[in-house]
Amino acid sequence: MELRTLAPVALLALAACGQQKAAEPAPAQVERITTVAVPAAAETIVADNPTVDADDPVLWRDPADPARALWIGTDKSKGLYVHDLQGKMLQFFAVGPMNNVDQRSFTAGGKPQVLVAAADRGVYGVRTWLLDPVTLKLSRWGHMPTEAAFGEPYGFCMGQFGGETFVIANNKSGAIHAYAVSQRKDGKPAMTPKGQWKVSSQTEGCVVNDATGDLYVGEEDVGIWRMSLKDPKAAPVQIISVDGKRLVADVEGLTIMRDGSRSFLIASSQGDSAYPVWEMKDGGYQWIGRFKVAGGAIDPATETDGLDAWSGPIAGYPEGAIAMHDTCDGDGPNDPDAAVCTADAKQQNYKLVDWRDVKKALGIASSTR
Repeated sequence: MELRTLAPVALLALAACGQQKAAEPAPAQVERITTVAVPAAAETIVADNPTVDADDPVLWRDPADPARALWIGTDKSKGLYVHDLQGKMLQFFAVGPMNNVDQRSFTAGGKPQVLVAAADRGVYGVRTWLLDPVTLKLSRWGHMPTEAAFGEPYGFCMGQFGGETFVIANNKSGAIHAYAVSQRKDGKPAMTPKGQWKVSSQTEGCVVNDATGDLYVGEEDVGIWRMSLKDPKAAPVQIISVDGKRLVADVEGLTIMRDGSRSFLIASSQGDSAYPVWEMKDGGYQWIGRFKVAGGAIDPATETDGLDAWSGPIAGYPEGAIAMHDTCDGDGPNDPDAAVCTADAKQQNYKLVDWRDVKKALGIASSTR
């Protein structure tokens, strides 16, 4: 029998036959962030102004009768519009450039009314109206100047906590000031400083959780911050970051939708014309999903600045509705050509979506009250 010597390559081949190949690492999971479409149910119409410079809406309804409701929106060049929930214009106040607007119930002159207030970028400060819930008419109330050093008020929202009604203004340098509103002896409005905060760059959208006193502010290129009206000396806490997926700069409007025992924080992700949603739960913010306004008989909402949610029945929306700014309004289901939408002089307006449609699109189960 002749013995033969195996070449080293052959020995390696035999050794390999008796071994199992080590498992290769699994490929990294790529997070898929999808954006679902929800159609607009209504939009505002201003027949006598083809270049409405819309920015921020707010909704209101009569606590005693959900059918009696208003849809108020700023024109950041000209003033303040009042519409019904079908979008028909009811009132217009030519008071100059109003940026963001909000409302809260308020007693003035011993009478229950609604305080409507907006950031005034022309005469720096907060401009106010009183809404009579009986007549559904707004009337001018007065102007409250912000501090000279504060400069131009840009973003704005309102809140109620601890028995006080707050107006909150912010500016392009990241300063946020909160004031408590009262009525002077002459019947006009006054405001008292209650808290100041500072972030690094331009802010705008904000919203107050009246149940907790938490104030949420969007820093446009950075993310969403939480502050406290209950403890105004506490430092701001960043809760959500711009990541280019869920939240795409600029961060614009913020609002809170309550659905039974559940609450949802909704933002305007202006960079890709979408609306990310988080559930406010156990002190944290659980990702739910994101939607855009498109796909119906009304043109899409794009590059939204402000938005506002009404929680619960309002007009024909039994579970609530969300109003949002649309930077380029079109006739029918489509936006105008890009040349129209990129021009300074174009028609902007506000869209309205049914909260039930958003819930269905995002798979949000109805809450047990």
